[in-house]
Amino acid sequence: MAELFGFDAYSPKEIAVRVETLGVTKARLPLLTVVVLGVLAGGFIGLGALYFTVVTSDLSLGFAASRLLGGVTFSLGLILVVVAGAELFTGNNLLVMAWASYRITTGELLKNWVIVYLANFLGSMGLVLLVFLSGHWQLANGAVGTNAVKIAVAKVALSFPEAFFKGILCNILVCLAIWLAMAARSVGDKILAVIFPISAFVAAGFEHSIANMYFIPLGILLKDRIPVDGAENLSWIGLSSNLLPVTLGNVAGGGVMVALVYYFVYRHQADKFT
Repeated sequence: MAELFGFDAYSPKEIAVRVETLGVTKARLPLLTVVVLGVLAGGFIGLGALYFTVVTSDLSLGFAASRLLGGVTFSLGLILVVVAGAELFTGNNLLVMAWASYRITTGELLKNWVIVYLANFLGSMGLVLLVFLSGHWQLANGAVGTNAVKIAVAKVALSFPEAFFKGILCNILVCLAIWLAMAARSVGDKILAVIFPISAFVAAGFEHSIANMYFIPLGILLKDRIPVDGAENLSWIGLSSNLLPVTLGNVAGGGVMVALVYYFVYRHQADKFT
């Protein structure tokens, strides 16, 4: 009966085919479309980060409750990407499946990643400016702004290895969230599929390159207005020092440990006969 009405989930093997086919489509979208959707994704993830910052500003919450609620609220970002439609760099690491199947070239893969990454940065920075100029950070007598600066300080303080491995763990969960969402047939199922993996990576304190394009620049803009220990370390060089290892980790986590693994499980043998 469920199959009759289309509510059954796609099987893992069917998901692999869908992800691979979607990867081909994404790699060949018109440039303007990719840029606009990339800007949207940067803004969407930034909205999730904004929501996270507000919720975790409540010091009355215990550690576990704060991380859990923060993770659930941050899920807004990927829900918007998946349901509303946008091009997110970390999710597009799944294009490795289409590349491994020789359905897109290395050039097409890298071109998509570079354009989407830069567009995500533009979208994130646009939201940072809106939030800064709106005075949103003054909520709760400045507690939201203080939390924003503390988050940014903690991120730039990470060593290269810490940021890299936290980036791997993060994008394993992000790409699995997208993988699960590709199994769903309804909007409600897609939302539910996203929440658990995303809230897990946020609660665990893993590192997402696009989210950091919001967190760290906002901290940089606020550091002279809100005194926080370590804020002097916030700079655009600090942003770059964080994004490099986190981005590499995200690629390894999503592109290798999710996309390539599932390619060898479900598509490698199929490619031998095509």
